[in-house]
Amino acid sequence: MEPRVTLITLGVSDLQRSIGFYADGLGLPLSSASGDDVAFFRTEGTVLALYPRHLLAKDCGVPDDGRGFSGIVLAHNVREPHQVDEMLAEAARAGATIARPAGEAFWGGRTGCFADPDGYLWEVAWNPGLPLGPDATMTLP
Repeated sequence: MEPRVTLITLGVSDLQRSIGFYADGLGLPLSSASGDDVAFFRTEGTVLALYPRHLLAKDCGVPDDGRGFSGIVLAHNVREPHQVDEMLAEAARAGATIARPAGEAFWGGRTGCFADPDGYLWEVAWNPGLPLGPDATMTLP
């Protein structure tokens, strides 16, 4: 398998509300949407897809009982420390719930978390060891 994640699909309870949150609230570019079926947002290197939760559960062959923490947190890294606070404020204005306010991380960066209208957790982080940009390289331990 090649080391690549090309698409992340979130099962959402209200597709139109979620499209509004991600497109209008957070400013993600909506690539395409098919009525009440699916929506795609192109990001740098990955596509974020929204799909009705009950259909996604059925497609994967699992129950749609929504029990607790799924063990998944999506991440959005920013270029500057102050952008963590700005992104969390933008998410809150769009209707997100702040799960953890911005603060200094034990590993030397700045981070905070929010939950989208369906409860999906997003970490917003500035990591001095993860430079962003076309020429950036990341050193892993």
